[in-house]
Amino acid sequence: MRAGYGIFYSVVPGASLAYDLPQPPYGLSYTSPAPSLFDQPYRTASDGSFAGNPFPFDVPPLNTTKSNPDPNQSFDAFLPINGATGPNPNNTFPYNEQYFFSIERELRSGTVLNVSYVGSQAHHLLLTYSVNPGNPALCLALSTPQSVAPGSATCGPFGESGTYTSASGVVYHGTRGPFGAALGNDDFEGSFGNSSYNSLQVSVRHTTRDLTFQLGYTYSKSIDEASALGDTADPFDFKQTRALSAWDIRHNFVISYDYRLPFRRLTRKWSPLIGGWELSGITRASTGFPVTLKSNDDNSLQGSIPNGVNNYSLDIGQYTGAPLNLNGNPRNGLPYFNPAAFTQAPLGTLGSASRRSFYGPGALNFNISLLRNFNFSETKFLQLRIESFNTFNHTQFFGPGAVQGNIDSPLFGQVVKTADARVMQLALKYTF
Repeated sequence: MRAGYGIFYSVVPGASLAYDLPQPPYGLSYTSPAPSLFDQPYRTASDGSFAGNPFPFDVPPLNTTKSNPDPNQSFDAFLPINGATGPNPNNTFPYNEQYFFSIERELRSGTVLNVSYVGSQAHHLLLTYSVNPGNPALCLALSTPQSVAPGSATCGPFGESGTYTSASGVVYHGTRGPFGAALGNDDFEGSFGNSSYNSLQVSVRHTTRDLTFQLGYTYSKSIDEASALGDTADPFDFKQTRALSAWDIRHNFVISYDYRLPFRRLTRKWSPLIGGWELSGITRASTGFPVTLKSNDDNSLQGSIPNGVNNYSLDIGQYTGAPLNLNGNPRNGLPYFNPAAFTQAPLGTLGSASRRSFYGPGALNFNISLLRNFNFSETKFLQLRIESFNTFNHTQFFGPGAVQGNIDSPLFGQVVKTADARVMQLALKYTF
């Protein structure tokens, strides 16, 4: 019987300390309006509007400081500043607490059983969240023709930076705060995330002269507010996006084995030729990764739109209460889950659905190798090895992003990825 506890501190990831704000005038990259043309990156292709060229800009004098600003420098070409990501000045060091309790017992000669509880908690993990989100309540209050002055626009999705005049005559230059209209969709990387992991781990190991095999089973659950910087967090309440971790696998069963084939026992005459062969492999059966739900419709009215291809929008979607009807055989071409179970969220909300609450298709995979050592001396031998991965070429609808979870996609609910097909390789290794 063993037990243990440890706490481990880590450094603040360097990306958050040396993050150059990419947008001018603080950086030298630029986010074009969408859609735009390559030869006209400052013009919106759909309506021909010109967004302005932020390059080049006048370099301020060398003596320019915060207390001695350059009065001739105009920021009109840069405002509002969109797409900038920087570290929160209150960031601190992340740390992880790990603990376990384990019991091990020999069942018989050569057979050992191990049962363990393994858990951990992590704190002060980095989260990406909007530093200047839209105010959903304000946008809703300006969302109908009756709530605004005649001729004024109404507020709605993607309207966080618009100008509105209320029915009482109050002019609102956007709904974003606390920095107002000067900033658009910009993000902080803040060390405010938490995660937890709990698991039951059982293994059985059996060893004989010719055979060694091990069976391992893990029943686990990992939860966090964001599994990566691409998971946008709710700036008003980080716990709103707390859900299964993107890499969580609830059930995982693995068998590994190494068997010295008994050909040498058949005949002593041919033993030098047919002896020495070994068969080894790994067989794995597991549940799939959680399906990540997302929506790019901005019904949350916060304007937390992805800054890069790896980012998810903050909006999740609404759960209708309909059964999921998970498809146990994705080969039939039907949706993996019932798309009608989720719709766009009501205005002003993220949606009642969880970012990740159910799992995609699982895996049943066999990797097998056959090898033979040809001994020339005590220190010199040649090894022939034949290996196969996904040996039976079983289609694996398995992996992160295997199921389309974007509510706005026409493929919503469909299986869109598979793991690799069978791969075989032959290798020779000479050791001397």
